[in-house]
Amino acid sequence: MDRDIDVNGVRLHCVVEGEGPLVLLLHGFPETSRAWRKQMPALADRFRVVAPDLRGFGASDKPNGIAAYRTSVVANDIIALIHAFGAERAHVVGHDWGGGVAWTLATLRPEAVARLVVLNCPHPAVMQRALRSNWTQVRKSWYIFAFQIPWLPEWSLRRNGAKALKDALRRSSKPGTFSEADLDEYARAFSAPCAATGAINYYRAAVRSRVPTQKIAAPTLLIWGEDDFALGIELTYGMDRFFDVPPRIEYVPDTSHWVMEERPEVVNRLLLEFLA
Repeated sequence: MDRDIDVNGVRLHCVVEGEGPLVLLLHGFPETSRAWRKQMPALADRFRVVAPDLRGFGASDKPNGIAAYRTSVVANDIIALIHAFGAERAHVVGHDWGGGVAWTLATLRPEAVARLVVLNCPHPAVMQRALRSNWTQVRKSWYIFAFQIPWLPEWSLRRNGAKALKDALRRSSKPGTFSEADLDEYARAFSAPCAATGAINYYRAAVRSRVPTQKIAAPTLLIWGEDDFALGIELTYGMDRFFDVPPRIEYVPDTSHWVMEERPEVVNRLLLEFLA
């Protein structure tokens, strides 16, 4: 079921399935709620599952300005979304930038997160340190710096029917991960008015924001595809000091950044086991 919900000054388009404890699924760049199409049926047998298009993406609002895309602002969207579904807290699952929002939410609003699951997104403090001292990671993250340039990244990714975006998804994933229908849908969504700028503004806002330092109280699971093209596996090391209880880390071999799309059976099993 599709629903549009007004939260925190924006309207978010959400896909909703199932009944039970609330689970929020937060997608990353450059996807939409479609990223969770292989998880929602499995989770909906036990949970009320809500997958929003985050602000700037898909059919959700795309406010102007870089500051509108700080993870703390987007985290407030998710708090309001939890309340809109009649709950005070929820299990929160995030991939890529959705993981960045999830980390921030669990840090700044611990009372709202029952259990936290992050897929292929490092803790922001670990990532910040790596971008200052790990030259291998700096080289892998060249696009973060390129995205700071005004308008040019949008033009480059959107031209020729978003061919560069589709090619990037193909190159960074295992063969067959994305169907042509998937790629066409992501290209269409990214090419909508203001969508490319909204999506890239997450990266622009990140370099202008302070990383929260409070410890995370929620039980946490990190799922990591080991063959991530952009994020080194070393970003999963040495995180215990950021948590009240050390996180559980599950490594998925022979799997790229797009772990929930390439290995849905593994991710679904881990989610059902951890969130039960």
